[in-house]
Amino acid sequence: PPGHHAQHDKMDGYCMFNNVGITAHYARQKLGVERVLIVDWDVHHGQGTQYLFEDNPSVLYFSVHRYEEGNFWPHLPESNSDAVGRGRGEGYNINVAWNQTGMRDADYLSAFLHILLPVAFEFQPQLVLVAAGFDSVIGDPKGEMAASPACFAHLTHLLMSLAGGKLVLSLEGGYNLQSLAEGACMALKTLLGDPCPLLEPPHTPCSSGLRSVSQTLAAHCKYWKSLRRTGADLPQEGEGDAGAALPASGPPPVLEILPRPGAEPVRPPPPFRTGLVYDEKMTQHYNMWDSQHPELPQRVSRIFERHGELRLTERCCRLPARLASEEELQMCHSPAYVEAVKSTATMKPRDLQRQGNQYNSIYICASSYECARLAAGSAFSAVEAVLSGKVLNAVAIVRPPGHHAESDTACGFCFFNSVALAARYAQRLAGRPMRVMILDWDVHHGNGTQHMFEDDPSVLYVSLHRYDNGTFFPTSEDADYDRVGSGPGEGFTVNVPWNCPRMGDVEYLAAFHQIVMPISYEFNPELVLVSAGFDAARGDPLGGCLVTPECYAHMTHLLSGLAGGKLALVLEGGYNLESISESMTMCTRSLLGDPPPTLGRLKAPHPSALQSLARVVAVHRKYWASLRLEVPVFVPERPRTRAGKGTPIPGYTPTEGTPEPLASPAAEPLEAVDDAIVALNSLHLEDDNPAEAGEAAPGPHSPDSSPEGGARRKDRVSPGGAELAGDSQSESMSTSSPEGTKPAEDGQSGSPSAVHSEEAEPEKGSRRGSPSTGSSSGEVETAAKEAKASPPDPSSMSLEVILLDEAAGGCSPSCELLGEGPSDGGLFYAVTPLPWCPHLDSVLPVPPAGLNVLEPCVACGSQAENWVCLICYKVCCGRYINQHMVAHNSESGHPLVLSFEDLSVWCYGCQAYVHHPRSTSLRYDKEKSIVMTLPIRMM
Repeated sequence: PPGHHAQHDKMDGYCMFNNVGITAHYARQKLGVERVLIVDWDVHHGQGTQYLFEDNPSVLYFSVHRYEEGNFWPHLPESNSDAVGRGRGEGYNINVAWNQTGMRDADYLSAFLHILLPVAFEFQPQLVLVAAGFDSVIGDPKGEMAASPACFAHLTHLLMSLAGGKLVLSLEGGYNLQSLAEGACMALKTLLGDPCPLLEPPHTPCSSGLRSVSQTLAAHCKYWKSLRRTGADLPQEGEGDAGAALPASGPPPVLEILPRPGAEPVRPPPPFRTGLVYDEKMTQHYNMWDSQHPELPQRVSRIFERHGELRLTERCCRLPARLASEEELQMCHSPAYVEAVKSTATMKPRDLQRQGNQYNSIYICASSYECARLAAGSAFSAVEAVLSGKVLNAVAIVRPPGHHAESDTACGFCFFNSVALAARYAQRLAGRPMRVMILDWDVHHGNGTQHMFEDDPSVLYVSLHRYDNGTFFPTSEDADYDRVGSGPGEGFTVNVPWNCPRMGDVEYLAAFHQIVMPISYEFNPELVLVSAGFDAARGDPLGGCLVTPECYAHMTHLLSGLAGGKLALVLEGGYNLESISESMTMCTRSLLGDPPPTLGRLKAPHPSALQSLARVVAVHRKYWASLRLEVPVFVPERPRTRAGKGTPIPGYTPTEGTPEPLASPAAEPLEAVDDAIVALNSLHLEDDNPAEAGEAAPGPHSPDSSPEGGARRKDRVSPGGAELAGDSQSESMSTSSPEGTKPAEDGQSGSPSAVHSEEAEPEKGSRRGSPSTGSSSGEVETAAKEAKASPPDPSSMSLEVILLDEAAGGCSPSCELLGEGPSDGGLFYAVTPLPWCPHLDSVLPVPPAGLNVLEPCVACGSQAENWVCLICYKVCCGRYINQHMVAHNSESGHPLVLSFEDLSVWCYGCQAYVHHPRSTSLRYDKEKSIVMTLPIRMM
């Protein structure tokens, strides 16, 4: 029998023993599982399961059920959204209570996307148990709901991204045999790896469902950082009627949803799940004048090699690459422009350089035209294989990229817009304007793609990109949140602009959960194309963001639930060879059906990101009913501390005058200033010798300040207002608590326990970016055009504000940190290093003799500002002495070096400082020689 109503000491509601509850206890006590998520989608509230765990922070219980203001069984006030648990379990009980019958697929998806997934990623379960009742499927006499069987395939798919795919479904209720069988089999097919079917309309949640979701959000936003919203500072947009309430008596006829027996034959899956297209000829496009240009030929060859190393190529179906015809290119580009690019194939080098200089950030060689045609044709090959059923999904490893290319001009390393052309090619194959969704997660806005479809409602264009208030490449206001399309395409352009660097996993997942996936399900695409640029990946020299390879796998998994699994990823940007290789292989593994790996501990989303998301929602709720939640802006309470099972909070030492660290789900203040001050306090910058405490002091400048990684100038600005050193300006400086980069401890329940610092949002007028310049992690000089913004006028602001803007990368006044400096009155800088670097594996063991910080430079004998290479352990002087370490890197290619001055570690490959528990704990002895013990902490 079912079990979720059974309580500790009595049977109830057809249930004798609480099967899922017993399983959760068994997993924790016998199998060593620390955190369990229980999802209950039975139409009746599982009060028995809630009672068993309501004071237990190790088990998160989520239930979505019919309530009708207490008029539906089990008629308990504890079934409402305000029942959040008690004691140590407060916040770990989440109820989404439906208050009318006839709830449909879109309502259930709304609850999962807006509430369950964000909380689950913050909770980080190690096992997911589902109380899988199917009495909410249409036709059930008790549930009286209108969810289709296919809905449960999608819900199961969403849950498979959690706990490394460790998911168990246990049957509960369901009282229409056909509905029950169809719903259970749909969920099982998803577990077996079948694609989720397309959902039937309507695809918009009803107003009653949105109210229920909003009530639960309001009840739990004080416990879970991932549920918090901020104000958009925008006037409220009008709303359409798509969210009108469903009449209780109006679910669709059962036979329209439930297939008759045998009506849907079991289709054999394609012999290969994933197609892969690559041609080495695309490496023949290269920069004849700058061999260090970031858009290197090795970008695609390294990605393909990494696929081979992981044996992914043999799991994929190799698809043929082909040249796009001139006629096909004209689906998106003007004939005159196609002819202009074609003419470059016969030009001499001087003419090629002159032609390239006519465009924005473009280099051209004699092979560029053929390579660009090959990139577009390869995208066609991927799309054709997906639509024909030869493969379920596909990945195209192509270059040059395409999403900046306009209909009549090249731009930003791009000649022909491969993804836009692939969308039109798909519609040509279908013989109709099929619904195509283009998701562009390249760190730069795809201006060309947006312009090509801005008046076309058959193509939904969604872009997540750095905008920096219009100063990041391509420096156009068309990339802002209020550009929504025009004419019949109004509302089908969705821009999510980040206004500061260092956006990472938590910000991208928040965008997916709050905006991308709700709109995508409402649009219901028949094909999904991804402009898969990986320059938002951590370590990228141009993007300045922190997205991990694991996060790309999760985003790919979410998108693969759309369009019946018809999904194609097409490479765009990404300029760190290791980062793009790891990130794209993660995407391919997700396409092949491998469960996404677990993510590390996620901090609260950056306040600037929350504001960007709020602005997008405020503008687009007019067009998309799935965004019309009514959630009050979170007002933080006084901080409290709550740790599950008496577990001490890692890294916490009570300090007078410092707010207590927090364990989720407990209230946490949102103010960036308060959080950053707490983080600064934890840095102990006043210590004379931080190395004695096992921590390395941060360097005085950001990665931008010393793009070549040598020693940094320790110039001091006098109170009289002396000008800062030219190298000191940075876009990426921020403050961070050392605890802010620690991974989650295995036994820790909930989300991070410490109050993390928040990076500041750049103010308008910060420096302008481009694909080849303006990054937060270093600048790359190219022959391309560079757009530059004027620096702020020092006379218009105080010295303190100038210095704070330097240290925060040009943040807004709301993010300034005001406080006392070191006791000597001098300046200090705080740098947020990379928590990971793709070059860490190159670090070799310390020589048996150890290291001596007094060792001179091997080239010039200098003892000032010396660095040691962490691969060959050669000692050389820094860039402000004789630049011998810079020269050593150029000659040897060794990426990681350690400063004898402050024990910071610089990576030439990532153009950034690195803090990672790779080998750590450096301490000085009395002679000031470094004794290195394992593990060594690099800062």
